[in-house]
Amino acid sequence: MEKQGLVHSLPFRLLVALAVGIGIGLALSAADGAAITVGLLNIIVTVKYIVGQFVSFCVPLIIIGFIAPSITRMGNNASRMLIVALCVAYVSSIGAALLATGAGFTILPFMNISPEVDGLKELPPVIFELSIPQIMPVMSALVFSVLVGLSAAWNRSRQITAILEEFQQIVLSIVTKFVIPVLPILIGCTFCTLAYEGTITKQLPIFLIIIIIVMIGHYIWLALLYGIAGAYSGRNPLNVLRNYGPAYMTAVGTMSSAATLSVALECAKKSEPTLRDDLVNFGIPLFANIHLCGSVMTETFFVMAVSKMLYGEFPSVGKMLLFCLLLGVFAIGAPGVPGGTVMASLGLITGVLGFDENGTALMLTIFALQDSFGTACNVTGDGALTLFLTGYAEKHGIENASLGDVLG
Repeated sequence: MEKQGLVHSLPFRLLVALAVGIGIGLALSAADGAAITVGLLNIIVTVKYIVGQFVSFCVPLIIIGFIAPSITRMGNNASRMLIVALCVAYVSSIGAALLATGAGFTILPFMNISPEVDGLKELPPVIFELSIPQIMPVMSALVFSVLVGLSAAWNRSRQITAILEEFQQIVLSIVTKFVIPVLPILIGCTFCTLAYEGTITKQLPIFLIIIIIVMIGHYIWLALLYGIAGAYSGRNPLNVLRNYGPAYMTAVGTMSSAATLSVALECAKKSEPTLRDDLVNFGIPLFANIHLCGSVMTETFFVMAVSKMLYGEFPSVGKMLLFCLLLGVFAIGAPGVPGGTVMASLGLITGVLGFDENGTALMLTIFALQDSFGTACNVTGDGALTLFLTGYAEKHGIENASLGDVLG
């Protein structure tokens, strides 16, 4: 029974999908030019596109289905918990950015970095585009959930609260029956295309040392987050961290906090009672969109490397401090999708740091190389912030509000 459980477990399926995807991608790359290679690549690229469209379509539903009901359960405490969540997410993001800045000024002057990233193979176009537009953008869903949840809580709207609770159960069925089963397919296709393009064999070694440094920074920051959250809440943070393996692996494959949301919720729910169930439903979907500490850390370290590489000098300390403080704000509004952080902050890269077209292009390229690990840090850090919210709620006497409490 244990072996069967291992084979059918989500982490095992994700690892198999990752390994199979890389293997097929490398094989197709070696057989480049053959008719069967083009045909298989067309199929893989198309499947990746369609599955990605479906997962993206479900994201706003997941956000509305989990955040709005969670806010209504908090009643009069909803607005206060939302403010606390925004504050801890912002502090975590700028803290990670400042740590990366310090590491950049300390480490990068001793490194000789080459910008060569040429020689990638081009993927064939999608042969069948099944476009599945979202019912609304991710940030619109987030704002809608907050407004509806707060208004329903303030007005003690029993009917709306009941509808939101039932909608949450519907969304949960969508997640468990549809989203989670297709995630290994999305991950396998993603790594297959990366292996074929040459990203794994050509691009990755270019900035391998920098990526390793950034990953070490991710783990240091996660250790700090979980240590602080554990000390503040008085609960063992390892009870949360040890359940985040599937979410970490999913984030590595999808490169999207939003696409990993369903798995992250499952991991966090396994951490109960260390994490309160009401705060899991509230915090995890919210932090998936506003807490991007890993991506912020990576972007900060990389802009310093690119600046030195292309322009021969680092940005000034003043510019980096301003960049970090504003990047924390932009991260809160950035979509939890692949490259969302760097895309949302291109205005900062060009306006504050003065990057030209070459700088922004190189920045986007090398950011994409590690986007998986930055996203994994984001998702895993959400568990620590939810643990902090749990400690805050306990210390301030905010009870675990059930549906009956809200309706009563």
